[in-house]
Amino acid sequence: MIKSYRDLRVYQQSYELGKGIHQVTQQFPTHEQYELGRQLRRAALSIPLNIAEGYGKKESSADFKRFLLIALGSVMKFK
Repeated sequence: MIKSYRDLRVYQQSYELGKGIHQVTQQFPTHEQYELGRQLRRAALSIPLNIAEGYGKKESSADFKRFLLIALGSVMKFK
C-alpha cells in the first residue's frame, strides 16, 4: 500500500539516480564540476523533487500528471 511518495518505485529509483549522478560529477575536473556537473546534479535532483511535489498536490490527477511530465523532461537530459 502506498502511504507516501517514498513508497513509489519511480521515486526510489530517481532518488538513487540522483545520488549516483552526484557521486559521478564529483569526479569531474574542477572546471566541469561547476558547469556541466552542476547542471547534471540539478536535473537529477529535480526528478525526485517533482515526483514528491506532485504527489503532495494530488488533489487532482492533472496536477500529479503535470509534475510527472516535468520530471520526465529532466530524465530526457540524460538520454
